[in-house]
Amino acid sequence: MLHIQSFAFNPFSENTYVVFNEHQEAFIIDPGNFSEEETKVLQNFIHAKELKVKNVLLTHAHIDHVLGLQAIFDQYKVPVLMHELEKEILDRNPMDANRFGFFFKPFEGEISYLKEDEIIQLGMDEFKIIHVPGHCPGHIAFYHEAGSLIISGDVLFEGSIGRTDLYKGDHAQLIKSIKEKIFVLPDETKVFNGHGNPTTIGFEKNHNPYF
Repeated sequence: MLHIQSFAFNPFSENTYVVFNEHQEAFIIDPGNFSEEETKVLQNFIHAKELKVKNVLLTHAHIDHVLGLQAIFDQYKVPVLMHELEKEILDRNPMDANRFGFFFKPFEGEISYLKEDEIIQLGMDEFKIIHVPGHCPGHIAFYHEAGSLIISGDVLFEGSIGRTDLYKGDHAQLIKSIKEKIFVLPDETKVFNGHGNPTTIGFEKNHNPYF
């Protein structure tokens, strides 16, 4: 059985997820832990549950979703998986940090790239990679059909959508991605997003003011 634990981290209130199964195998998704205290909260949870971290997954590489990436990589030494188009976004983060008034070192660690429709596994659980550009070029979501859930990052929120005024954002492309890649999923699919509360596909199709 799959379990999802969320943590709201950093000044942007970004949702970091730990996804794990009954064999204590785990993915860490979008590690936004910023302070030492937040990093300890995340590490203490993993230690208490006796989890074996298999990979770090990134829906995308905006700075609020990767503030803890280096610390988590250094701790668990597992490959970071993301879309190839997000490498440019990841590399821009030191410059973006300067705009927010803090220092951020370039990431140093192992990266592997995921593609549209690729399947990654956590034990027997399968996650399909869905490429959903618009918020940024290489944004992906992780769809677990058997569990009727998707970890969608900053694409679709409760009553809202992701920003498109950031570097290489594209509003028309984001709307197209949601309509053609997300809203085709079953209405009961639970959406675990990058900020705020979970929602469902059906609720957003019927109530989201952007559609």
